[in-house]
Amino acid sequence: MAGGMNDGGGFRLLDLSGRRVTAWAWTVATFLGAGFLHPGPGTWGSVAATLVYAAAVALLHPAPMPLLLGTLAALLVVVVLGVPAATIAARESGREDPGFVVIDEVAGMAIALLPTAAFSHSAFAWKPMLGALILFRIFDVWKPFPVHLLEKLPEGWGIVFDDLAAGLYAGICLLPLMRWIS
Repeated sequence: MAGGMNDGGGFRLLDLSGRRVTAWAWTVATFLGAGFLHPGPGTWGSVAATLVYAAAVALLHPAPMPLLLGTLAALLVVVVLGVPAATIAARESGREDPGFVVIDEVAGMAIALLPTAAFSHSAFAWKPMLGALILFRIFDVWKPFPVHLLEKLPEGWGIVFDDLAAGLYAGICLLPLMRWIS
């Protein structure tokens, strides 16, 4: 995204091809630009979400229950902002599910990290975080039934909800591993 302009209807940015885009939506959809990293913007979005979670844990040292509630609150915010942001960014880019939209990976990682938040034996449990990241990426790429069906939901709903389902699969698979890796 190159320059900015104000057209009276809200602040908009110009993308690299000169098209005007909605700044807040692209900022959210790309998770502060992580979606523009290559190769594999989805992986970069997942890593960025994991790093934000890890930083919050390292800085705040929350007990499991506040960490779980905070992760759930973050998930809610990501979904509430992410669905419309993904819809706007997809429409403005002219693509159905653009690779640079990674807020869906952020939402999926929030679900995948729930077992880490709830059941870690240490304040900074990097092994479960890494396990959540790896499992989420596997399920996000694989898209087992019914994950791939959720992609058919309209616009931002389909972009975000298939990753929520992939995160759910990852979290469920992480649960039995928590005893050994936390």
